[in-house]
Amino acid sequence: VLGGATIVMFGTVAIAGIKILATVNMNRRNMLILAVSFGMGIGVLLVPQFAASLGGNIGGTFGKLVQSIFSSAITTGGLTVLLLSAIMGEKEAD
Repeated sequence: VLGGATIVMFGTVAIAGIKILATVNMNRRNMLILAVSFGMGIGVLLVPQFAASLGGNIGGTFGKLVQSIFSSAITTGGLTVLLLSAIMGEKEAD
């Protein structure tokens, strides 16, 4: 019973996310930001050693903080969206 409820819950969240993406104006800028952030998030899931090596190269308490932040796919993807949105600006030049 719990497994079925979990499937319904995650399915509902996925559909809500797709509905939100359907309402966004998907120009080149937005598609690039979305693709890179998904890629970074999936990359952290597929290569978990990335966060360990990143934190180990920095060292100390700050290195542990960086490692803990970038070991989560959601955090990595979200920070990528924020960073790219700030860097790329609002308007798209065609």
